[in-house]
Amino acid sequence: MSLEIKVPPVGESITEVVLSRWIKNDGDVVEMDEVIAELESDKATFELTAEQAGTLKTIAAEGDTLAIGAVVCKIEDGGAAAPKAEAPKADAQTAAPVAEAPKAEAPASKDSYASGTPSPAAGKILAEKGIETSAVKGTGVDGRITKDDAVKAEAGKKAEAPKAVETPVAAPAGSRTERREKMSPLRKTVAKRLVSVKNETAMLTTFNEVNMKPIMDLRGKYKDQFKEKYGVGLGFMSFFTKAVTEALKDFPAVNARIEGEELVYNNFADVSIAVSAPKGLVVPVIRNAESKSLAEIEKSVLELALKARDGKLTLEEMTGGTFTITNGGVFGSMMSTPIINAPQSAILGMHNIIERPIAEKGEVVIRPMMYVALSYDHRIIDGRESVGFLVRVKQLLEDPARLLLGV
Repeated sequence: MSLEIKVPPVGESITEVVLSRWIKNDGDVVEMDEVIAELESDKATFELTAEQAGTLKTIAAEGDTLAIGAVVCKIEDGGAAAPKAEAPKADAQTAAPVAEAPKAEAPASKDSYASGTPSPAAGKILAEKGIETSAVKGTGVDGRITKDDAVKAEAGKKAEAPKAVETPVAAPAGSRTERREKMSPLRKTVAKRLVSVKNETAMLTTFNEVNMKPIMDLRGKYKDQFKEKYGVGLGFMSFFTKAVTEALKDFPAVNARIEGEELVYNNFADVSIAVSAPKGLVVPVIRNAESKSLAEIEKSVLELALKARDGKLTLEEMTGGTFTITNGGVFGSMMSTPIINAPQSAILGMHNIIERPIAEKGEVVIRPMMYVALSYDHRIIDGRESVGFLVRVKQLLEDPARLLLGV
């Protein structure tokens, strides 16, 4: 008796998945609840487990797109699958010999002994002009080459035009090969959503710059004690997340979204953190970030980043954010215009930190500066609110004591 293993429902909006990898091979003996394959949807990666013990019979291949409920494999009762029968080999003694085609014999020459032999006068002309006697057809008795034949052969040689020498075309240096691969469900969904956001929102971007020296000084002073007490490093993301949650209280429109003809305002801040995973960009969510401490935010960021790297994020961990933060600075980006993560209305872009000369209290000083960018949907957020929100974030980051005191 065999049991069919089908693609399980993995979410209301997911109608198909891709079989990304077989963990067990065809014919392997599997145990109950053992992971046999990985399925990839447009949002996350899932494990497919054996629903009974037995021998695995694969049906779908790696890379196949499968609808929800489609049969992936079968598990048959019993041990390992019997080895496949080999095709019988042909007996060399009983094999029918292949008949050889008879070889064609060259026809005997019809010319006589004198055929192709020049006369003394003809021989002299041919020798002077470098013409082979084999290239001249004799018209004399028994095919003898006459003086007239030699003269005509000389005239024919002069009439021949010299052949043009072909110049070989030099091949371009380096490899010119191409490689094609099918887009993953995640990449197709990301592409579709980004184009949709660009076409369906009135997106604008406003910029500012942040003096990172106060935060860097604070981190340098307390990072060892912070790591020892909380077991996690003190990074920039926790400061930015905390600053965003405070600024959202002052500018609630930045934390809102459009649903039909209504504006939905959130009294909580679920902050999505853009993470570059091996299979593409994902945005796991830190729930109720406004009520978390710096240490709790750092732990959440670390946990979600590790899950993203290992492809273990769940649908629940990647849905429902109200505001997004993306950090292109880790890749060296100096400035960018991030695209909104729909249905959210705004996204904050962090960039790399570069020491630059700035004016401070009437003097030119060198400070570690970062450009920040806020892309927002102008249908919900006005220019005053977008600029005010970014200024508030700047103030909180340049005076981190406000983050700790909540002022």
